[in-house]
Amino acid sequence: MKLLKDLPRFLKIIKKEKKLIEALVETEHISGIISDNRFGVSHKEVPSVFITHQLRVLSGLTTWFSSKLHLKIISKFNECWVPDHLGTKNLSGDLGHVDDYQHFVKYLGPLSRFKKLDIKIKYNLLVLLSGPEPQRTFLENKLLEELRYYKGNVLFIKGKIESQQQKEISGNMVIYNFMTSTELEVAINESDFVLSRSGYTTIMDLAKLEKKAFFIPTPGQFEQEYLAKKMLAEGIAPCATQNEFNLKMLSNVENFSGFISREYQLNYKKLFSLF
Repeated sequence: MKLLKDLPRFLKIIKKEKKLIEALVETEHISGIISDNRFGVSHKEVPSVFITHQLRVLSGLTTWFSSKLHLKIISKFNECWVPDHLGTKNLSGDLGHVDDYQHFVKYLGPLSRFKKLDIKIKYNLLVLLSGPEPQRTFLENKLLEELRYYKGNVLFIKGKIESQQQKEISGNMVIYNFMTSTELEVAINESDFVLSRSGYTTIMDLAKLEKKAFFIPTPGQFEQEYLAKKMLAEGIAPCATQNEFNLKMLSNVENFSGFISREYQLNYKKLFSLF
């Protein structure tokens, strides 16, 4: 129902994007387009690529419909680039791998803005919050209460982008409203393990930095729920629902392998030959 309700708004946005792209192609002499999950960012006379990790869009009972619709939109592009490994040892699982839909799909390997740094561990636990309200606030309040009894150093990043960065110290916790990309790279590297949502970008970052993690998927987000269960089943990271989570569950992290970074050889010259 939500998908159908939002459809007119999606179509309006796509129409607006197409109009903008037509103007850019004409005035800027564009020779190629790479669309980061924007449905309307393509042009019939310019080679266009769509980047997504979701060839299959999970939506509960209507997964077949949302996936078919998404694939139909992607088919309007010359190629689809998936930021994941090709083959069974991958991060996105069924989301990014559809057996009968690979004739113009190319796998880039996981993408991350971060690098693994050789620095000393400073925090036992990094809490990294993100996502839509009000669920972000619900989880923030629950974790701030639970972690008062955690025996270890905690770096808590609320994921609230505000005009100024704020820092406070509460017991064993150092709390920030947000961090810049550079600061976050250091923070993850100097933390023993991470508690976060199970969004795909976060998973790619943790894989690059080879971190252990505990996942609490955003309620109602089928993709995050699927990814958290996938990591659990593969022995990489434990997870819990937002309502069920309690402090004792964090000890389960020791029984999981954590993420391991795998090299992925990509021929960029061949990849960009489309343009």
